[in-house]
Amino acid sequence: MNNTNDFYRKMLAIAIPISLQSLIVSFLNTLDTMMISSLGPEAIAGVGLANQVFFFFTMICFGTATGASVMIAQYHGRGDLAKLQKVNAFSCLITFSVAIIFTLLAFIMPEKLLGLMIDDPAVIAEGSKYLSVVAWSYALTGISFVNSVALRSTGNPRSPLAAAIIGFIFNAFFNYAFIFGKFGFPELGVVGAAVGTIIARSMELIVIFYTISRYDSPLNGPIREMFNFRGDFIQRFMRITFPVIINETFWGLGQVLYSVAYAMVGTKETAAVQVVFAIQNLAFVLIRGLSNACTIMLGNTIGRGVMDIVYPHAIRFLKMGGLIAIFVGLFLSLTPSLSLQLFPSLTPEVYQLCKTLLNYMGFIFILKAVNSILIVGVLRGGGDTRYSLFLEMGSVWLVGVPLAFLGAAVLNFPIEGVVMLAATEEVTKLVIGLFRVKSKKWIHEIS
Repeated sequence: MNNTNDFYRKMLAIAIPISLQSLIVSFLNTLDTMMISSLGPEAIAGVGLANQVFFFFTMICFGTATGASVMIAQYHGRGDLAKLQKVNAFSCLITFSVAIIFTLLAFIMPEKLLGLMIDDPAVIAEGSKYLSVVAWSYALTGISFVNSVALRSTGNPRSPLAAAIIGFIFNAFFNYAFIFGKFGFPELGVVGAAVGTIIARSMELIVIFYTISRYDSPLNGPIREMFNFRGDFIQRFMRITFPVIINETFWGLGQVLYSVAYAMVGTKETAAVQVVFAIQNLAFVLIRGLSNACTIMLGNTIGRGVMDIVYPHAIRFLKMGGLIAIFVGLFLSLTPSLSLQLFPSLTPEVYQLCKTLLNYMGFIFILKAVNSILIVGVLRGGGDTRYSLFLEMGSVWLVGVPLAFLGAAVLNFPIEGVVMLAATEEVTKLVIGLFRVKSKKWIHEIS
């Protein structure tokens, strides 16, 4: 990647499949919300809040997988397959253990979990029915996600994309069949969405495991060797990965608390936020592709010891991400009616709230997008996981969360005011993070 053409060729080879996979996953989530929207605002809010439990779980998975990917990318760059396989195996073990805990909590006490976020009995009832069933997909999702990230980090983004496409087809079909009782299946409402998710996640995991075992994958090694974890390995793994796991866990908890603050404003406002976030996730697909490509390419470059091109590549990623973010953000802000055509069943009140929120979300999107590349792509790709931890935790817990609750519980702001106060987190991260990038202190070689 010593010249511009090599850089863009490599970047596109990684970013396009990841972006397509992200598009499929995001569109599937949007499709779920579209189907459920016909069941009323209580169903939208209930499933949306139930998915905050799942979101919190996936943030722990994301932290484990992306933290491990920093090591996997560098080990792959230097051809050390034994260490690479151990890292992936240990990541799977952590994710599976966490999934068991979340599954038991969601199955045993769904009402209590949702009661921590909202006090509307109708919303809690709908969300609990969904949560107690969809919880059985958590382990499937976690293991699939960790191995998908590892496959990308070893230069195979196409297999996770194929798994996502198959998962999308199964999820869309069975969601429609079970939610509305089509093709001879029982009509299960919100529970049908959970059943469709379980089937889809099972198929994704089957495809991922088949790819790893059937083809000559760097992740496929002797089981006994991969799971033979010595003290020095665990210490090195935790030194690099643990800050990322803590980072994503508490960042995810912060996002859950934002949902609690939004729920304080009202049920219709909570439903509107879920719809707008579904649209924002669709718009985020290119940024996710760039962020992951940045992590992998910077990690591989550092692993090969070619240090002189690491910083220029980081700046190039930030510039590309900024341009894409501005274009997409302006589109979201200026054309809310176009995006909301995906949700024709919304009540007039929820529809109007969504239009207002999208006007603000375009600006917030720009900040989120650049920060995603800056933190997930550049800082983590360079192995600067401890600094990323302090930057994100400080921004969420010292700035965003306190201001969001101040707006919702004390100042009684409308929903758009609370959302903008929560976005101060992004402003803080951007200002401090850019100074860190410029310092070049984020470039670390892992032994």
